[in-house]
Amino acid sequence: MAIKALDLKGEIITTPYSYVATTTAILWESCEPVFVDIEDKTFCIDTDQIEEAITERTSAILATHVYGYPCEVNKIERIAQKHGLKVIYDAAHAFGVRLNGQSILSHGDVSVLSFHATKLFHTAEGGAAVCRDENLASQIGLIKKFGHIGEEDYLEVGTNAKMSELHAAMGLCVLPKVDEIIANRRVLTEHYDVRLEGHDLIRPLPPEGLEYNYAYYPVIFESHEVMMRARQALIDNSIMPRRYFYPSLNTLPYLRPEWKRPCPVSEDVAMRVLCLPLFYGMEQREIDRICKVVIEGMQ
Repeated sequence: MAIKALDLKGEIITTPYSYVATTTAILWESCEPVFVDIEDKTFCIDTDQIEEAITERTSAILATHVYGYPCEVNKIERIAQKHGLKVIYDAAHAFGVRLNGQSILSHGDVSVLSFHATKLFHTAEGGAAVCRDENLASQIGLIKKFGHIGEEDYLEVGTNAKMSELHAAMGLCVLPKVDEIIANRRVLTEHYDVRLEGHDLIRPLPPEGLEYNYAYYPVIFESHEVMMRARQALIDNSIMPRRYFYPSLNTLPYLRPEWKRPCPVSEDVAMRVLCLPLFYGMEQREIDRICKVVIEGMQ
């Protein structure tokens, strides 16, 4: 809906390291994805490579705040202004994240949130689009309710993306607990950090000034083989990790050959990453067990 409301055409520069929905949205609106590789600290899009990917057909940048760690938003804004591009952020993981005291959702033309049941704040299913421009917000609001106002004024081609009362009620139950949820997840994350320290696992490096939401606990293993051994050990113990994100999106089988430009960092990380279980109310003894299985499985 953000792509449609912005009337984007042609090429959209995007990240290969995200959930498939990021690329699918571009394809769904008949635009072409131009993949730019990621950097190796937060695993967000590498802003040093964006400008060389811009052509006369480029209309926008669609980047993901990976695991809730923010992209280099100021640099992306400067690039977008220089070349007259729109900016959309896939902020599915970034609810409650602040950078230098400011909500990360305040950047870009549109930031899109997911409220799926697996998210920090959820409504069981659903999401939100956050816009700085009121006219753009109104256009997205129109598109999400079949493109009409009231019962007789049909103004636009739209679809049904309204949130149901039942999902909204779930959100209203969860929202007052968000600070408590984040605080609990922070304690659990710190416990993971202590238990896994010194075991050759790479973790994202947060930028300075970040108020994080502790949405996920990703770890990057030394190699694909080591990751797969640890993954199988977890599965054998009825613990379900997730290869999140896998595969690198520039390798999706249904892409046109010319869209599959190499992204070696993303492709490498996607082969070595696991997200370990992390949820509100999780007990530290459960983390101890998970870490024990991971460490032994790596051997």
